[in-house]
Amino acid sequence: MFTIIGLVIVFGAVIGGYVMHHGQIAVLIQPNEFLIIGGAGLGSMVIANPPSVIKGVFAQLIGLLKPNPYSGAAYQELLQVLYDVFQKARKDGLVGLESHIENPEASDIFTKYPTFLKNHHAVSFLCDTLKVLLTGTVEDHNLAEILEMDLDKHHHEANLVPTAITSVSDAMPGFGIVAAVLGVIITMGSIGGEASEIGKKVAAALVGTFVGILIAYGVLGPMAKAVEGRIAAEHDYMHIIRTALLSFARGDAPMTAVEFARRNIEPHERPSFSQLEELTRKKAA
Repeated sequence: MFTIIGLVIVFGAVIGGYVMHHGQIAVLIQPNEFLIIGGAGLGSMVIANPPSVIKGVFAQLIGLLKPNPYSGAAYQELLQVLYDVFQKARKDGLVGLESHIENPEASDIFTKYPTFLKNHHAVSFLCDTLKVLLTGTVEDHNLAEILEMDLDKHHHEANLVPTAITSVSDAMPGFGIVAAVLGVIITMGSIGGEASEIGKKVAAALVGTFVGILIAYGVLGPMAKAVEGRIAAEHDYMHIIRTALLSFARGDAPMTAVEFARRNIEPHERPSFSQLEELTRKKAA
């Protein structure tokens, strides 16, 4: 929603100011310039990135049109599912979790938390780590290293997407200049014609520069930062799971492990201790 609002403000301010100066909207509609700039930008992305990153770019950009999934409600649900899992392990032992972590989609624990269950990376991270604990062959310091390595690799892969968007954004002014230069070349071929016709061709050429700069600094650059923010939020979410798992692995009580997780949430999204107690009391009841 905020992405759409931001784009409306950017284009509204630019086009509105242009119209206030008695500019003609029709002059800005230059499909050939859009084709040159957009095609060059897309082509450069295809050259520089593997298909998985290109697919991720479009998925992340579309995702910006949806609300941020890492909200206060999502963190409360995460604390609840962690508490349920740890309580189950405390009552029935890790063996009692085996059926749940082998097939989380059919688990009566995980199916109660649809937001968490839809986060496939979080589910895999939690379940795979519990499988490791179930083997009983990994010491605490090794477990911490394994989890940190997993998160670092995922974070690095996820950041390839905003890097790709930023690279195209940085190139957009250059592609705008290319479109403008091509327009000037065409204009020079008509230099003996009427002045009004030459003026139209020059205006069309300058639209290329305008579009390239506007797309770079008004659209793709801010979108790349927004994607980085979403990825950082996901990384923080995964670190909360890591904190709880390490606490549980060293023998802390379920409530203690979940409290460690709560303290790892950003203050503006963090539920209070009273809220956490209320959530866990509901589970106990």
